[in-house]
Amino acid sequence: RAWQAQVGRVTLYLLDSNDPLNAPADRGITAELYGGGPETRLQQEICLGVGGWMLLRRLGIQPDICHLNEGHAAFAILARAYSHMRDHGTDFPCALTATRAGNIFTTHTPVSAGFDRFPPELMTRYVAGASEAFGIDIETVLALGREHPEDRREPFNMAWLAIHGSLTVNGVSRLHGAVSRRLFQPLFPRWPEDEVPVTHVTNGVHMPSWDSAEADALWTTYCGKSRWLGDLKDIETDFRQAADADIWHLRSVARQEVIQFARQRLQQQLAATYAPERECEQAKTALDPNTLTIGFARRFAAYKRPNMLLSDPDRLYRLLNNPHYPVQLLIAGKAHPQDGAGKAMIQQWTQFIHQYPDLAGRVVFITDYDMLVAEHLVQGVDLWINTPRRPWEASGTSGMKVLVNGGLNLSELDGWWAEAYCPEVGWALGDGQEHDTDLAWDQQEAQQLYRLLEDEVVPLFYHQRDANGCPCGWVDKIRESMGRLTPQFSTNRMLQEYVSTLYVPAARLLAARSDRDTVEGICRWQHEIHQHWQSVHFGELNVQSDTDTHHFQVPVYLDDLNPDAVAVQLFANGEGGQCPTLYTMTRGEALSGAI
Repeated sequence: RAWQAQVGRVTLYLLDSNDPLNAPADRGITAELYGGGPETRLQQEICLGVGGWMLLRRLGIQPDICHLNEGHAAFAILARAYSHMRDHGTDFPCALTATRAGNIFTTHTPVSAGFDRFPPELMTRYVAGASEAFGIDIETVLALGREHPEDRREPFNMAWLAIHGSLTVNGVSRLHGAVSRRLFQPLFPRWPEDEVPVTHVTNGVHMPSWDSAEADALWTTYCGKSRWLGDLKDIETDFRQAADADIWHLRSVARQEVIQFARQRLQQQLAATYAPERECEQAKTALDPNTLTIGFARRFAAYKRPNMLLSDPDRLYRLLNNPHYPVQLLIAGKAHPQDGAGKAMIQQWTQFIHQYPDLAGRVVFITDYDMLVAEHLVQGVDLWINTPRRPWEASGTSGMKVLVNGGLNLSELDGWWAEAYCPEVGWALGDGQEHDTDLAWDQQEAQQLYRLLEDEVVPLFYHQRDANGCPCGWVDKIRESMGRLTPQFSTNRMLQEYVSTLYVPAARLLAARSDRDTVEGICRWQHEIHQHWQSVHFGELNVQSDTDTHHFQVPVYLDDLNPDAVAVQLFANGEGGQCPTLYTMTRGEALSGAI
């Protein structure tokens, strides 16, 4: 059964297997997200992909674009092809060819281990009806989820199914697009990595959902109430007019409010654990509204390196307890229920707080991390820290949420920050290179993090203050960050980019495949290419050069393929990070005596 929720103007449908008409085992399929083993996961993804598409059909909704957010819903590709077969009387290959033009696959996974995979014997049981439904054998269906279609022992990969069933694939940041091209290259053997057909649309956040009332008032003063309804082009210029005093007032109020929230939560946490009354009383005055407040909140996982600040506890203690330029920390997060390493990292922070009792008012760990906690933190902290191991943060959005509220970022050059960072808007960790799980490099970055805080962040916050106590250098950085980055990393920009670069072109491609003769022509072309490609080969390359031009000529033997079905391109790698160059070569006359 399905539930309907109205989110503004958007209708959200929620699938629910807990119906009395279902068998007891099936009623629990949608009970919890991370419960059960691979079979439960497979059942959930069948419900999501096939059930989701069939629900839309029952409701009379026929979308042109089916946007698959990660591979979990990739079975919708098969359901959509099945519907096309029923509607148009075509076979499965033609139905898949016609519908894949309207499927867009967005991947969020930066490592191949993150893709859902299912054992072939399990998949065989669950696609047993494919022969009857699609008119093809089971192996043809399973091949859609394999890197090597003929390898019957290879697990079924949901990302491979999504790519095989979508003409458009994108990552969620510029760096993640490059990472995804490397991950998906096995499906495009002998292709140059830059040519693997994966683009990117960098994530954004819905700024009106994350700004505080004070931030909204400041934005309205300088950019107008309708600032998020247009093309955003004037926001940066308008916000540059914001006065230092107004920006600093916003930050002072925001810091005071997040501290009040943290004090209340800390008192609740201590009361729940029957802490001594003395600790409960101290919690009422924890944290200082005039102290530099650093925040980080995230899922505690090894690749996020949430304990980088703990690599030198004594140095962290000195940083926090500096009598002239103190610093305070607000931390929040959870670990996956089955992630023992993540839970251990949370325990390390708890132990650090207990190890230094005089830091009780300087470091607060907020438990039960949720959207409310995140909202208060991103609105109130002065500096947001993010320390993922590059390139494992596909995009990241928490740091984007502090932008609209005047918080600054100190983050690894990964995900969105790799394209957002410049010295005027924040601070960067790392060298822009990948070091995998190099523990020695982790230590170097930890030292870099301490140096940035001690030598740049803290002095900028406390020095260069005017007669009213406003740190002018810090405020300049805030103004640049808010004006330049907030519109760039908003959902307004993101959605406009999806529409113009992905949705509209996909809709045109889908319309071009609406004619059955066209689709069958494409299918014949694909079949002929597949049949003859192994025999296609080049003859001897001839190059003639003059002063400033090279002339390339090469014979191509097509093995009965129609020459109109093939293009020949000259590919030149770019130098020094430049993009490669492609020249489509001109076809001459047929070779005499050759087929």
